[in-house]
Amino acid sequence: MKNRASWIGTLILAILASAVACWAQDSEVIADETVQATMSFKEMMIKGGWTMWPLSMLSIAGVYLIVENAISLREKTLLRPDLMPTLIQMLAKGQTKEALDFCKAKPSMFTLVLAAGLERSQKANVDFDKVKEALEEASVEQMAYLMKPIDFLSIIGTTAPMVGLLGTVSGMIKAFQTMGTQGMGKPELLAANIGEALITTAAGLIIAIPAMMFFFFFKKGFGKTMATLGRNLGYLFDALQHKEVPLVFQDAVNKSGKGEKMVGAH
Repeated sequence: MKNRASWIGTLILAILASAVACWAQDSEVIADETVQATMSFKEMMIKGGWTMWPLSMLSIAGVYLIVENAISLREKTLLRPDLMPTLIQMLAKGQTKEALDFCKAKPSMFTLVLAAGLERSQKANVDFDKVKEALEEASVEQMAYLMKPIDFLSIIGTTAPMVGLLGTVSGMIKAFQTMGTQGMGKPELLAANIGEALITTAAGLIIAIPAMMFFFFFKKGFGKTMATLGRNLGYLFDALQHKEVPLVFQDAVNKSGKGEKMVGAH
């Protein structure tokens, strides 16, 4: 996880450094009063005014969160279904200490939640209500932790249009100030102020739309993952309590010795 965050952070810093260099290099070019038929992307960034800076930061943060969530929220990474047959067999045999060490050696959302329950099952007389309570508490904790980067996408999706609207208001204020001080004698100045207003509005929407789309996509996928986690933990809890392999996992446990992996119970 640290290596992945490191290269993503390096990529973002490189993008930000390139953007700053481009803005610094072309700042004088945009001062040209010649009316151009089209504007390049760099010119639009500069003509958008000061609000393009926070919008640019929001766009970079949005890209980072989309990439990070796409990598970290994969179902196979969170649930580790390949470990289920081994853990089912251990708990059915009452090997709770071995199962706890096994979970600690292979950290993931699934194993961290299960380990919290196994830590309360090390006594001779296991209180299964306490074990179940520990599993539920750990599940809520993991859900809150992993939902943070998803919720940040929602924050970006709601903040970007507001920042764009702020830029729109700023541009319109400048337009009216131009009209008040110089009248309509220089329409190119008035057009520049109105252009700033329109550019920031469009930029805010361009950032917000994909951010909200990916927010709902990741949220729905993570909800399904949490439902699968609860079901698999239920099977493991039954194996621990009744000391037998659930029927739905018997074939998978028998095949686990041959190195076959189970995707999940259906």
